[in-house]
Amino acid sequence: MVATVKQMSLIVSAFGIMSFILGVIGENKKPAAGKAIPNVDGVSVTCQYPYDPTVVLGFLSAIFLIASSVVGYLSLFYPYNGKSIPQGTLLKHTSFAIFLNVALFTTGLAAMAILWPTITEHIHLTRNVHRDVNYECPTAKTGILGGGAFLSLDSSLLWLVALMLAGNAREDFFEEQGNKKESNVEVDVSD
Repeated sequence: MVATVKQMSLIVSAFGIMSFILGVIGENKKPAAGKAIPNVDGVSVTCQYPYDPTVVLGFLSAIFLIASSVVGYLSLFYPYNGKSIPQGTLLKHTSFAIFLNVALFTTGLAAMAILWPTITEHIHLTRNVHRDVNYECPTAKTGILGGGAFLSLDSSLLWLVALMLAGNAREDFFEEQGNKKESNVEVDVSD
C-alpha cells in the first residue's frame, strides 16, 4: 500500500484527537476522593473509591498519543511516490528541525502529563489499605490529565506542521536534483 501525505496527516490527526478526547473524559470522570472505612483492627483504614474509568481512559489516551507520534515521525521520512531523500537533507532545513524537536518535546511532555496522574490513580486504587486511621483517601492531582490531553492535541498539530515543512523540504530537494540533471546534460551543437 502506498500512503499519501494526506492519509498520513489524517491518521496523525485522528490519533491525536482520540488521545485528547479520552484524556479530557478521564479527567472529568475522576472522583475527588475516596471514602475511608476503618478496619476491625482499629489501626488501619481501607479506602473505597467509586467506579473510576480514569485509569483505563488515561492509558488509552497515552496509547493514542504514542500512535499519533510514531505515525507522525514515520510520515516525515516516508518515501512518498517512491522517492526518498536523505534524512540529513531534511534536517538541514532549520524550520523543519525546530518543529521536529518541538514536536518531540511536546510529545514527551504530554506523555508525562498523561501517565503521571494515570499511574498515581492506579496506585491509589490498588494499594488502598493504610496504617493511618486519619488517612483521607486522595486521588491523583486534579487537572494534570486534562492538561496532558491538551498537550497531546498540541503534539499532533506540531507533527502536522513538521509534515508540511518536510513536504516543502522535499520539493526543494527534488527541484535542486532536477536542476543538477539539466545542467549536466551536454548540448550537442554540430552543424
